[in-house]
Amino acid sequence: MKTLKGPGLFLAQFVGDKPPFNDLFAIAKWAAALGYKGLQIPTGDNLFDLDLAATSKDYCDELKGKLVELGVEITELSTHIQGQLVAVHPAYDALFDNFAPEAVRGNPQARQEWAVGHVKKVGLVSKNLGLDTHVSFSGALAWPYVYPWPQRPGGLVEEAFAELAKRWKPILDYHEELGVDVAYELHPGEDLHDGVTFERFLEELDGHGRANILYDPSHFVLQALDYLAFIDIYHDRIKAFHVKDAELQYSGRSGVYGGYQSWVDRPGRFRSLGDGSVDFKSIFSKMAQYDFEGWAVLEWECALKHPEDGAREGATFITDHIIRVTEHAFDDFASSGVDAATNRRLLGLDED
Repeated sequence: MKTLKGPGLFLAQFVGDKPPFNDLFAIAKWAAALGYKGLQIPTGDNLFDLDLAATSKDYCDELKGKLVELGVEITELSTHIQGQLVAVHPAYDALFDNFAPEAVRGNPQARQEWAVGHVKKVGLVSKNLGLDTHVSFSGALAWPYVYPWPQRPGGLVEEAFAELAKRWKPILDYHEELGVDVAYELHPGEDLHDGVTFERFLEELDGHGRANILYDPSHFVLQALDYLAFIDIYHDRIKAFHVKDAELQYSGRSGVYGGYQSWVDRPGRFRSLGDGSVDFKSIFSKMAQYDFEGWAVLEWECALKHPEDGAREGATFITDHIIRVTEHAFDDFASSGVDAATNRRLLGLDED
């Protein structure tokens, strides 16, 4: 059995234009001072030279070395934004265009081709950095039809997932060549948002070994899904872990859909670690039970608390929840030390 690694910090919600959040090494120094040991790095914020990292192992080694000197290492690279652009329903074209480079905006096909190229490139950079997983979103074609009213035409969902798999298969095949997993964050707004949709996707991909899961219980709380049973079912596919809290407070006025309200007013909302209702003791126990050896990475999203406070508290919270797995059984002291012959005698198999 292996002990998972942590704490790690996802930088997407912290990168900005003011120090220390405008420079990777300054962020690393700040995070290490809080107690973080790893950084999950988004790849669209120019925190490092992605093109050079794709072509130069020396550059990747230098990058890793500088971070280690500051006390952290890279947990995974993220293509959440770019993975989203692999599959965009036309209803979201205008909104998601802002996620893409200016040169491909207004051209959905060019935008998709750029996104596919970016996700593949990050797979290669992950390999060059010695990482075996990168994290992403799936994108969505069927999401506008998530609630069946009016009744969905027969075959609509099947067609959507067939197309989604068609777009991702070349990316996953390339990752197979690289020896790198893609871990999809199962997230509302994505076609892959729960266990059933992940299974649909896998079925279209004939169970592709590189299609895996970034486990984030907060999104399951907001769907009223059993996030502990999820680990029991899908632990073999869980390759990354976001430690994020949430709460779903039952209301007489609104439910899981949120009534178009702001995050502060929604019955289901994300919270800083320890302020929500997620049972992290049980989650970390299950991660230890199933021998998860990846990183426990804080993703800070909270409707109330300041991000720097959430980050400071989160490092301690994760550290305190990591279970250092035992190297031997608790009752080894009472082992009788018998051999195979004695076992047969005890079972009465050598009486004849």
